[in-house]
Amino acid sequence: MPLVAIVGRPNVGKSTLFNRLTESRTSIVHDEPGVTRDRLYGTVLWSGHTFDVVDTGGYVPHSADRFEAAIREQVEIALDEADVILFVVDVTTGVTDIDQEMAALLRKAERPVMVVANKADNEQRRWEASEFYQLGLEPLFPVSAINGSGTGDLLDAVVAALPPQPAPPAPDDRLRIAIIGRPNVGKSSLTNQLLGEERSIVTEISGTTRDAIHATVKYHGQEIVLVDTAGLRKRRRVTENVEFYSALRTERAIRECDVAVLLLDATQGLEQQDIRVLKQAEAMKKGLCIAVNKWDLVEKDTHTARAYEQRIKERLKTLDYVPVLFISALTRQRIHRVLDTALAMAEERRKRVPTSRLNEVLLAAIARHHPPMYRNRPVKIKYAAQIRTAPPVFAFFTNQPRGIREPYQRFLENQIRRHFGFEGVPLTLVFKAK
Repeated sequence: MPLVAIVGRPNVGKSTLFNRLTESRTSIVHDEPGVTRDRLYGTVLWSGHTFDVVDTGGYVPHSADRFEAAIREQVEIALDEADVILFVVDVTTGVTDIDQEMAALLRKAERPVMVVANKADNEQRRWEASEFYQLGLEPLFPVSAINGSGTGDLLDAVVAALPPQPAPPAPDDRLRIAIIGRPNVGKSSLTNQLLGEERSIVTEISGTTRDAIHATVKYHGQEIVLVDTAGLRKRRRVTENVEFYSALRTERAIRECDVAVLLLDATQGLEQQDIRVLKQAEAMKKGLCIAVNKWDLVEKDTHTARAYEQRIKERLKTLDYVPVLFISALTRQRIHRVLDTALAMAEERRKRVPTSRLNEVLLAAIARHHPPMYRNRPVKIKYAAQIRTAPPVFAFFTNQPRGIREPYQRFLENQIRRHFGFEGVPLTLVFKAK
């Protein structure tokens, strides 16, 4: 689809405008400059036209700050990709030196540039917006992103400037992989290596990625959507509003994905926070995989990986069905096994076991190991059937549904896994009266 880029110096309201245009709260909004550090994509539907819009970090020319230099590179990439550019300025502060420098860059752009004079919340400010004509860019639109005034005229102009509308896209059934984990374990580095481009900002400072970033990679002829998420920290450490909302974004990314890849730092191992995040993804019935990153930094012999995996499985307990991979995003060692495993997991989530074969296996196992008594009455399971795929759900019909306690449910789940696979895929077992 056509792409519209929102650019401008920090703290002029780019993220608020993004949320207004996309009718969402996808972009983090905060009065602290520099909150939006990565490019963030959304979709706008206006007057029968659909286009993508990208929110960028604040543009700060010639800054030595590493974040601001990385943000500047992100803006330049967005400018290369965009069909229309929205240059956001702040009516309340007027024209600044940074606005002038950025306008000089945008005047060289070979695409339409529209000046959006934000925070024009009243008639006086709308008149004051005219000073931005000195930037040498037209047209100019006084708007208030926070209450929506003026955005309709802006969208009309954007639609008129866009290239011809393509045919509507087909339903999106692409595999979505969310890369999750604690800060500074290499999530953005892994994403960039899989994509072959600098899609997310990568520095050695933890917590760089605050929003969830979506990108597409084509692998063996199949398109896969990668979601590089902000690092989730322990709740007691989420003190800033920005950190709190970042955690919510990551939870949303898990909710919307098909497979969640938990990335660990090989030098730190599995921590309680990792287990909590993994259980969160399990509760949402996503495909689960653990990738141990920075494996190149570990001194090892032929048994190191096996022993490391065994320690992880011992701590996971009921999550011991999750596969463990050993990779290095820095050296690209085995990184494509992440995609191979995710694709295999997607197939496992869609797998359907024939009812006759399922009962043949499970009834024989039940006959060898009966359920415990319930209220002094025997518990009998009549038959079982898989009633759903992606995620898989199995129904068991019994005379005492409440008599099937968790230990026996685990026994039944283990029997299903032993005979039919479902590696890395959470299973749902329901018990109905018969």
